[in-house]
Amino acid sequence: MTAIHALTATELLARYRDGTLTPSEAFEAIAARIARWEPQIQALYAYDPDGAREAAAASTARWAAGAPLGPLDGVPVTVKENIATAGVPVPLGTAATSLAAAPHDAPAPARLREAGAIIFAKTTMPDYGMTSSGISSFHPITRNPWDLAKNPGGSSSGAGAAGAAGYGPLHVGTDIGGSVRLPAAWCGLVGLKPSLGRVPIDPPYVGRCAGPMTRTVADAALMMSVLSRPDPRDGMSLPPQDIAWDDLDLPLAGLRIGLQLDAGYGLPVEPLIAAAVEAAAVSFERAGAKIVPVGPLLTRAMIDGLDAFWRARAWADIEALEPERRACVLPYIYEWAKAGAAISGPDAVRGFNQTIAMRQAAARLFMDLDFLLSPTAPIAAFPANQSSPLEDPARPFEHIGFTVAWNMTEQPALSIPCGFLDHLPIGLQIVGRRFDDLGVLRLARAYEQARGPIANWPEPPAG
Repeated sequence: MTAIHALTATELLARYRDGTLTPSEAFEAIAARIARWEPQIQALYAYDPDGAREAAAASTARWAAGAPLGPLDGVPVTVKENIATAGVPVPLGTAATSLAAAPHDAPAPARLREAGAIIFAKTTMPDYGMTSSGISSFHPITRNPWDLAKNPGGSSSGAGAAGAAGYGPLHVGTDIGGSVRLPAAWCGLVGLKPSLGRVPIDPPYVGRCAGPMTRTVADAALMMSVLSRPDPRDGMSLPPQDIAWDDLDLPLAGLRIGLQLDAGYGLPVEPLIAAAVEAAAVSFERAGAKIVPVGPLLTRAMIDGLDAFWRARAWADIEALEPERRACVLPYIYEWAKAGAAISGPDAVRGFNQTIAMRQAAARLFMDLDFLLSPTAPIAAFPANQSSPLEDPARPFEHIGFTVAWNMTEQPALSIPCGFLDHLPIGLQIVGRRFDDLGVLRLARAYEQARGPIANWPEPPAG
């Protein structure tokens, strides 16, 4: 029988309905799991077990009365710490932030609470969310449960580690260049970066999305049914749409699916990762899809331009800090951002304009494709004590070539486990046409069914 901490959200809800488990019992199992894992992986911020127990008791009473509050009543959830929750400071992963309690919930936690979910903790992130790493000047180093010497990825580092460790079934991350998908890939989770605006966020920004990080596609779809509800605070959000998130069936016959194994720049793809992605493509082909090899979308000029724009933007924020606070920024991030001081206004604009070039290239590519497959990352998880695979602020984005474009093109992209490299998970990325979030989930579900469940989730060290 599946341990309580490892039950999916859909399984928890089924057991709440039939009376074989209560939300209070579910949270106690997760709290016991956290007690064993957290000293090793350091995935949580603002952990509130007492508040969670109170919320679980209220949910237990509602289920006993046959009156659940909403579709997630009693399901434990974590939220990335850069997403405001009422009464909790928002450090943005950096010791440079002046801490003050957030006055209200941002859209994602507001929708989760309305649905009855129990938000029991925030999850860690690196400074300003600008590395794919568990290293932060504010939090302890967050580590990967699959191998404590390895990085969980980032910037949704704590969410990735928490999901792999069994801290409940549902976790919310954010993604502006791969920050949901990379930790999902390196921690063995399903991580969806939705179409821009599908999930309202506050504050909104170009390319920035919030999305689910779960162990199964069905749980990601369940989360999307709640997270995608409207919120007027996001002026970039999409119009409300009635989407059948629970309908995950997709006939594969006749689909045209691209296969991309070259990002166009950056680190080369490890051969075993390429082989795992190709094997996934073969499984779709056997089911009747047409697999179309495609070349790179990105160019070196595109990523260098985006890097210049992001450095200028980051330096504008850091430069405005008081000197003593500026000195608290993680040195890797400070060195990377400081180069923005030398970037002129026209050069920053030219850098931003590369996002338009990405959109044009993607539009051409998807004129002939329904979906695209690629590795999520070209390498497996890198060492926990590094801020990036190359540990070089001059070359910080050599590992995001398969992920970053889809933030700028506003297309849905999902990572799902497709194998292992030296016992570390490998991520398959599935990209869909703009607004086809449900299609991406459906294709991922088809792959998940063909692949079968993951049975070897990591266990905490003995003792």
